[in-house]
Amino acid sequence: MTAPRVVIIGAGIVGANLADELTARGWTDVTVLDRGPLPRTGGSTSHAPGLVFQTNASKAMTDFARYTVEKFLELDCFLQVGGMEVATTPARWEDLKRKHGWATSWGVEGQLIDADECVKRWPLLDGSRIFGALHVPTDGLARAAKAVEVLAERATERGARFIGSTKVTDVLQEGGRVTGVRTDQGDFPADVVVSCAGFWGREIGAMAGMDVPLLPLAHQYAKTGQVAELVGRNTEEVEASLPILRHQDQDLYFREHVDRLGIGSYAHRPMPVEESTLDHSVTETAMPSMLPFTEDDFAPSWEESKLLLPALRQTKVEEGFNGIFSFTPDGQSVVGESADVRGFWLAEAIWVTHSAGIAKAVAELLVDGHSEVDTHDIDVHRFEEVQLAPSYVSETAQQNFVEVYDILHPLQPKLSPRDLRVTPFHARQRELGAVFLEAGGWERPHWFEANAPLLKKLPHDALPPARDAWSAQFHSPIAAAEAWQTRNGVALYDMTPLKRVEISGPGSLEFLQSLTTNQLDKSVGSVTYTLMLDNAGGIRSDVTVARLEPELFQVGINGNIDVDHFVKHAPPGVRVRDITGGTCCVGVWGPLARDLVQPLSREDFSHTGLKYFRARRARIAGVPVVAMRLSYVGELGWEIYTSADNGLRLWDALWAAGQSLGVIAAGRAAFNSLRLEKGYRLWGTDMTTEHDPYEAGVDFAVRPAKGEFLGRDALEGRTPSRRLRCLTIDDGRTVVLGKEPVFVDGVAAGYVTSAAYGYTVGRPIAYAWLPAAADIGSSVEIEYFGRRVAATVAAEPLVDPGMERIRR
Repeated sequence: MTAPRVVIIGAGIVGANLADELTARGWTDVTVLDRGPLPRTGGSTSHAPGLVFQTNASKAMTDFARYTVEKFLELDCFLQVGGMEVATTPARWEDLKRKHGWATSWGVEGQLIDADECVKRWPLLDGSRIFGALHVPTDGLARAAKAVEVLAERATERGARFIGSTKVTDVLQEGGRVTGVRTDQGDFPADVVVSCAGFWGREIGAMAGMDVPLLPLAHQYAKTGQVAELVGRNTEEVEASLPILRHQDQDLYFREHVDRLGIGSYAHRPMPVEESTLDHSVTETAMPSMLPFTEDDFAPSWEESKLLLPALRQTKVEEGFNGIFSFTPDGQSVVGESADVRGFWLAEAIWVTHSAGIAKAVAELLVDGHSEVDTHDIDVHRFEEVQLAPSYVSETAQQNFVEVYDILHPLQPKLSPRDLRVTPFHARQRELGAVFLEAGGWERPHWFEANAPLLKKLPHDALPPARDAWSAQFHSPIAAAEAWQTRNGVALYDMTPLKRVEISGPGSLEFLQSLTTNQLDKSVGSVTYTLMLDNAGGIRSDVTVARLEPELFQVGINGNIDVDHFVKHAPPGVRVRDITGGTCCVGVWGPLARDLVQPLSREDFSHTGLKYFRARRARIAGVPVVAMRLSYVGELGWEIYTSADNGLRLWDALWAAGQSLGVIAAGRAAFNSLRLEKGYRLWGTDMTTEHDPYEAGVDFAVRPAKGEFLGRDALEGRTPSRRLRCLTIDDGRTVVLGKEPVFVDGVAAGYVTSAAYGYTVGRPIAYAWLPAAADIGSSVEIEYFGRRVAATVAAEPLVDPGMERIRR
């Protein structure tokens, strides 16, 4: 088959890498266009300082950065001087221990070094101000401008064309597909168009009808005069030999320029940039991505720089500029294909650090249909509609700029904007003292202060131990009472934010069968847990499918990425409709759940009347509902759905009827503990496209005999070399948070995915990816903030392995 025609918009570090990756895979009809002159186009690549720190909280972003290092070394466009992140506060030192754990989890060599070692490696440092540092010897400096030239030359040799001084004015489309681009130099036909336009990405995306959630922001970079201590260390060819340096306590970073220092600062006010105001001309001394230096903004950073590096007191800032970079609402890149214009792709908000890795992933998605590294963290469709509003993007992107070097807890919510999406039960939850955290714009209760008195009623062995200062953040022991009440009484959980779609029309069953692994050809009323795979057999999602009518299905999914997947594959006549905002859901769970629900309905909610994993339409207290006999917490009960206008009435009816039974409202903290005790996986955390069903322990949802489905053939003959394992913490008190490295026989061999205190089993739980040989009973160690914590591989589930409780 003839490879498609590709137009890449943007000849910077991302576009050049993508052209190289595509042509290396045989897609040689590639044209790269840029509005600026070649090779120095005037975009962010032209002035990027090039620091590559690989370690990131995201495994994917670390993988992308590692590939960038490897590729740029091969191109002779990387100075591998190492990287140091120094701590000048106790909080930062503890955070570097956590970050060292990430590096170990993701396979990046690193070590924590003391102040004396810091000064040996960076003699200009004032060691008295430093607690220590994280040193990663494989970090370093990317020569981005040189890399672009080398990549362009290599891609050109394979057939690609690079054309500068050509402004794209429109994205051409017909029948929902891209057909090319229009420029001031004429039209360029294409089957695939990829926008790698950097901070011009919003403008290009708008041409294809896409809201691109990025904000161009100016970031200060200065160069000192000659520093006496650097004279003679470096040459023009090898301009740096000291490790790249971060002083995150003051939002600063440093690198050498022969005998001068470059200083980058995030310590100043956010400076949003409107692209339409920029001068697009490019000269030796000016370009659109470099704005005039604002000295007053840099003055505090200069004073802090001189405190950390006293040698700077003998020099001054000689030059500087405010360089433009792209920021997004969650600080991640935006990659993916338009939902409305097939063939139009984005690869935006990508820094030099991750450029080659993400370009490789995009090329794999285009050519092979799947990426070796999971991309859900950067998928453009991860955002909810409310998160695409320009006001939301502006506020959150600016906050991400402010917090770029801050120490942030995994559960730390935005302070603003809040209350964007609230469920019909929100007012009642506030009355009960709900403590809300935010996700996807939704306000989600994590615990309820009204349940605090229940702590005094708990059996002594049900009280959890005190937590350390880090894991105690955004947590309350009240979660123990809520978990106990769910296991022993009945609780109401607000499940509204979990996304759901309605799939209907002729051919709906066949459509769903083709995308999922389990058998869905069952009677009306059936509910089925199933997986969606990519074409390499990786788990792209897990979903719950309820057959409400012969050609009407309600599907519980993991987010907008799944909506896009369904829409992309839906044949004519099949309708995919997101019903989340128009509906709501209460999880009614616990051994007394039937005592609460049955008196409110004429329908039969007995075990035989509504069996496990069955659904039915019913009325509860006069409210029309769809009740599904499911339980993500491992107890008797139902997910009860109704329309949003009936939600408050449903809640009030359940609440009033449950008072004699001791009903409570319970939050996400208890929910997470209960689901881990039951061994239920969370997609995106416990498993992704990098894992297959057999490794993840969800192969019970795979039915190859049902016939063809996406990814079926790729699963054939697989033997897992690793598995997702349940661990219990031996000391009974240390609650880890996720992403910590796990050691087997003293060697780092895996990493934690989810973790919580198990209130029913009375000890902390962690799930982790480990070698398959680490079987039940194996002793392992988890590295938590620099110390090793003993744990044991346990049989799962920890609670109710015979399913007696859930099938009452």
